Amino acid sequence: MPADALPSATRPGPDRAAHTPAGSDVGPAPRVRQLVLKLHSRCNLACDHCYVYRNADQGWRERPRVIGPGTVDRVADRLAAHVARHRTERVRVVLHGGEPLLAGPTVIDRTVRTLRTAMPAGTSLDVGVQTNGLLLDETFLDLFRTHRVDVGVSLDGDPAANDRHRRHADGRGSHAEVATALRLLARPEHRARYAGLLCTVDLANDPVRVYEALLEFAPPRLDLLLPHGNWSQPPPGRRPGGTDAPYGEWLIAVFDRWYRETPRRTGIRLFESLIALVLGGRSGTQALGGAEPDVMTIETDGTIEGTDTLKTTAEESMRTGYDVFRHSFDEALRHPSLAGRPTGPAALAATCRACPVVSACGGGLYAHRFRAGAGFAHPSVYCPDLYRLIRHVRSVVAADVDALHRRIAPPVLTPASGAAGNGPPTAGGTSGRARPDGGTPGRAQTPGGTPDTARPARVPAGR
Repeated sequence: MPADALPSATRPGPDRAAHTPAGSDVGPAPRVRQLVLKLHSRCNLACDHCYVYRNADQGWRERPRVIGPGTVDRVADRLAAHVARHRTERVRVVLHGGEPLLAGPTVIDRTVRTLRTAMPAGTSLDVGVQTNGLLLDETFLDLFRTHRVDVGVSLDGDPAANDRHRRHADGRGSHAEVATALRLLARPEHRARYAGLLCTVDLANDPVRVYEALLEFAPPRLDLLLPHGNWSQPPPGRRPGGTDAPYGEWLIAVFDRWYRETPRRTGIRLFESLIALVLGGRSGTQALGGAEPDVMTIETDGTIEGTDTLKTTAEESMRTGYDVFRHSFDEALRHPSLAGRPTGPAALAATCRACPVVSACGGGLYAHRFRAGAGFAHPSVYCPDLYRLIRHVRSVVAADVDALHRRIAPPVLTPASGAAGNGPPTAGGTSGRARPDGGTPGRAQTPGGTPDTARPARVPAGR
């Protein structure tokens, strides 16, 4: 899952102390909205596109396999102190790995109980788990139902698509085992805990076939992830500096199929976020829209790190020197891998600041901007793909908004009747029509049924 977010049925709203005082030029204090908690540092698959084991940061080799009870206790204390200080109304913890289910039901049970018990009055704790599904059985599902833990599962499509990358160490595919787990998860007694599916895009797979294969498991949400890469280690099929957009075209094929379905059979966080952004709303993912960094990762030894996707850049990008035994979350947030890094337009390359789709793109995922020896002040390595996708989504949504406006707008009155025009102007001087070009929108839905502020997916943070 993307350790970038998503995660509960609704993204945490404004906190009681989140607003800047009137007249102040200082923004709200940075805070953790999502905590990625590593329960187990190893995995029972050997996926060749995994960012944990096959990239620059190999710190997992030095860490305990399973998180200890003392570390969990300290994490709970630190999180409780942090949310109490910031008067946070809602926070999310994603149980992660490696493969978190390798930690076993006893460790997971104690961890969730400890975290929930520690939360101060007035703070709601959402808990999710992201798993490859191999160990997901009735025992785990009963546990997750008891503790209200949302379950996200990683799957890349049909057997051929999934087993190209998500394989056992001996080369065996994993699709059949995951399919068995998903059928259990989709049963009525467990359905409420089904968060969705996470799929890594592969250009070798037919996009519509992948989408239809995932729909067979009736996921409430889908998360489509671009394979992690950067300017120094480009993703497969992406030529740094090239103007072609193979990933953009792949995603457009899925978008067109998904957008025109009535009724829609699932949500797709990337597309819902894009629609929200082009209508002037907010993103549900750190991959778009220049979202503030609010994700913190805790390793099995209590080490505090930034968002997990930085493992694909350079080892020093992740290492903070902080841990839960000696440091508070507020101290750790000052590190450049967390909220201590530049954000907003000032953090973007000049090319990005001048781009007509910057309000929706936001520079793309932070890790995808990296270049060895030159940091992160670059466009995304996926720049042409994001540009192509955003322009397409914007044009489709604009056409639907215009069609909707024409259907609901009153007729233009003749001068003889004493009035003219097609509606009152807004404060910005427009006709009140929604502005998919990034201007101030109305609150209408598009004919496709997507509101101007999309609900972020419930799929837990990603991998």
